[in-house]
Amino acid sequence: MLIVGCDYHPGFQQIAFVDMETGELQERRLAHPEEAEKFYRELAASGVKVRVGMEASGHARWFERLLAELQFELWMGDAATIRAKRVRKQRTDRHDAQHMLNLLLEGRFPRIWVVSWENRDLRQLLWHRHRMVTMRTRIMNQLQAVAINEGLRCKKRLWRERGRKQLEAFPLARWASRRRRDLLELLDRLNPTITELTQAIEQEVEKYPEAQRLMTHPGVGALTSPGLRADHRRRGAVSVREASGELCWSSSDRRVQRRSTKVRTYQQARQQPIAFLHGRSGAGNGTERSGMAEQVFSSRHAPRTEDR
Repeated sequence: MLIVGCDYHPGFQQIAFVDMETGELQERRLAHPEEAEKFYRELAASGVKVRVGMEASGHARWFERLLAELQFELWMGDAATIRAKRVRKQRTDRHDAQHMLNLLLEGRFPRIWVVSWENRDLRQLLWHRHRMVTMRTRIMNQLQAVAINEGLRCKKRLWRERGRKQLEAFPLARWASRRRRDLLELLDRLNPTITELTQAIEQEVEKYPEAQRLMTHPGVGALTSPGLRADHRRRGAVSVREASGELCWSSSDRRVQRRSTKVRTYQQARQQPIAFLHGRSGAGNGTERSGMAEQVFSSRHAPRTEDR
């Protein structure tokens, strides 16, 4: 078996690896992606088993996909713990790779749980919709400002047919009129996209019983029902305590937990922080410390003008 300590960078990786049968230690610097892919494919062709240990730093999706394709073990380590275990102050790429290799060989590598590929793809859906809604909110706020400057203050009624006609009828200067027209065009293009993404999320929610169970609580819908198999102690996560019938929203700023017996409005629900899309472990690839169960599904709440 080959044990590899990998100091990963976006443009290259410095590796230190040892053959457990012969005890031979080698070091290499591999450029991304061609040289690194060639190296690992040659190892796969030779039939040797490989275990790679690296810090959970993100921006390595292609590398993780390559190792999964070659059926190599990939251990993600908590970056802060790896740094804390370092003895010498001097840091170079070679020393970092050697340090991770030593942790692997000594059985002290701080391995963390990594989200499945299926959930990563779901995160892309959730994050994409969240960004689209954020863009729409900014556009709507700008159009609201245009209307208010012209003496029209109708809040959400601005997006109805009558309000839209009033907004378009304002006599504006040349570039202000151009700005209004462009913003309305962008709004008309974003609305169908967000509707399509929302329908896709609702279809995905049907696959997860945990999310459907959360939707039985007042004020919690398909977009605000992160069904988890996660430990309720995880900060920023949501879990259902079936024994007590309590809906726990446990946040990083330690807000008061609310009982499910209280009526929760949509505005209350959407303000709760969800760590699913942002990963609280410091890793960019959505990792979590070992000991936590796998997350199933989650969503980011909509901005303040959502569904108005």
